[in-house]
Amino acid sequence: MPDWLNVILLGIIEGITEFLPISSTGHLLIAEQWLPRQSDLFNIVIQCGAVLAILPLFPGRWQQLFLRWREAATQDFFLKVLLAFALTGIGGLILDKKGFKLPEHLAPVAWAMLIGGILFLLVEFWLKGKSLSNEVTWTVAFAVGIGQLIAAVFPGTSRSGATILLALLLGLSRPVATEFSFIVGIPTMLSAGALKIFKSLRHAPVVPEHWGLVLIGTLVAAIVSFIVVRWLLRYVQTHTFILFGWYRIALAVVIFALLLTGASH
Repeated sequence: MPDWLNVILLGIIEGITEFLPISSTGHLLIAEQWLPRQSDLFNIVIQCGAVLAILPLFPGRWQQLFLRWREAATQDFFLKVLLAFALTGIGGLILDKKGFKLPEHLAPVAWAMLIGGILFLLVEFWLKGKSLSNEVTWTVAFAVGIGQLIAAVFPGTSRSGATILLALLLGLSRPVATEFSFIVGIPTMLSAGALKIFKSLRHAPVVPEHWGLVLIGTLVAAIVSFIVVRWLLRYVQTHTFILFGWYRIALAVVIFALLLTGASH
């Protein structure tokens, strides 16, 4: 397969899965079982592209931040974003200091996919008929920060999946839970990405990075991410997350089958 086609496929996978509650890390690990493995720097840069692409989808929040920053409601909302981000950042630095590395085999991904899928179905069943709030509380902000840490430790969990699930359990409505999860994810993933890029560039790679391919993958991931997130923000206005629960369960079954038949490692 030509290198350019390989990075386009990886860009599409990253763009689709980065913000959907189905785990981009898990899907990229799965893809790497069949597609040529890319450098860590490549994966980080295309993730940052996917994150930057969704910034235009929250114009109301950015106007609120820059034009109405003196208002108490604005300060309250963005302090809660800061709390969630800070919890994740502190936890992430501790994990990094301890030398934590994500496992690169599929069994943990399959288990995380399965458990997350079942939890989505159970939570949606429990929420049926309940009245949900549109107010992000400090408890929700704290839970979202913890959810991001859980996702960082267990590949296949999904950052958006863990944070949205916890927010729903605490009574937040689906649209607001989704928006808050995504807004917290922007500084979280960009700062983590910037740190990793800095570390990667500090040490000369054994194999020089092909920046043309990185650019192609990043552009593809950004375009696809924008389209997918725009769709999801509309979808959750009138739908539950049951579809994603069943998808996670189905994909977990496929991965377990591949592991059992020895088709993967």
